[in-house]
Amino acid sequence: MVNNNCMKVLMISILVVVLLVPLSGCTSTSPSVSPTVAPEVQTLRLATTTSVQDTGLLAYLLPEFEKENNVKVQVIAKGSGEALKLGETGDVDVLIVHSPAAEDAFMAAGHGWNRTQIAHNYFVIVGPASDPAGIKGLNATEAFKKIYAANATFVSRGDNSGTASKEKDLWNKTGIKQPDNKTYAWYKSTGAGMADTLRMADQLQGYALSDKGTYLKFQKDLSLVILADNSTDMLNKYDVIAVNQTQHPYVKYDLAKKLVDYLASQPVQQKIGEYGVKDYGVPLFYPDLLSKSS
Repeated sequence: MVNNNCMKVLMISILVVVLLVPLSGCTSTSPSVSPTVAPEVQTLRLATTTSVQDTGLLAYLLPEFEKENNVKVQVIAKGSGEALKLGETGDVDVLIVHSPAAEDAFMAAGHGWNRTQIAHNYFVIVGPASDPAGIKGLNATEAFKKIYAANATFVSRGDNSGTASKEKDLWNKTGIKQPDNKTYAWYKSTGAGMADTLRMADQLQGYALSDKGTYLKFQKDLSLVILADNSTDMLNKYDVIAVNQTQHPYVKYDLAKKLVDYLASQPVQQKIGEYGVKDYGVPLFYPDLLSKSS
C-alpha cells in the first residue's frame, strides 16, 4: 500500500514537471522595452514685420532653428506697430520689428527683454522710370518736397508699420504736413503690406517708400525703379525682442531667448549677409553682429 502511494506521488510530481517545463519558455528574463515616444513639438509664436517674411528671409533662416530645438515657429506677419501690440498683450512670444521709436516705447513700458539689433537695410523711394517729379538722385527729404510740389501720385502703406512710421518722419523733416488721401487725390493709401503697396504703385505709376529688400524681391514683376537710395536718413534697422515673461507668465521665454541667440549667432549672421546676393547681386539685409574675422 505504501509502495502504491509512493508511486502515485512520484507520477504526480513527474506530471507537474512535464506541464511546467513548456511554460517556462514563455517567460523572458530580458527587461521589457517601452516604445520610444518622440518629444512633443513646441510652438513658438513670432510676430514679424512683413518685410522679413515677404523677402523670404525667415523661410531661409528658421528651418534649422526649428530642427535644432524641436519647435514649430508660427509666423504672424504684420506691420511693426501691430506686431508690437501683440507683444504688449502677450499674444506672441517674440518679435522682429523695424520701428525704433515704437520699440523704445515698448521697452520703456517693460514689455520686452533682450532687444537685439540683428540686421539693417535701407529704405528707398521707387517710382516710374519717367520720374515726373524729378526726384532721381535726391535725398529723401528733398524727394518728398518735389513729389508734393508736383502733386505726383504717391502710394503709402497707410498702416501702423515701421515703413509708415518712417514716411511720417520724412514728411516731418520736410516741414510739410503729411498728406492724406481724403484731401489730396494724388496721395493713395493701401492699408496693406509692402508687397501689395508696391503692386498698387506700379499699377498707378506712382511713387512709394519701400524697404529695399522687399523691392528687390519683387523687382522682376514691377516696372518701378529706385530713384532715391541709401541716403543717411533712410537707414532701416531690424530688432528681435523677446516678450517679457514677468508680465505674461505663459509666454515661452526660454524658446524666445533661444531664437534671439540663434539670430545673433555668427553662422546665422553670415547667412543673413549672403541672402539675396546670388539672385540680386547684393544682400537684401546686412548683418549687424557679424565679426569682421568671420
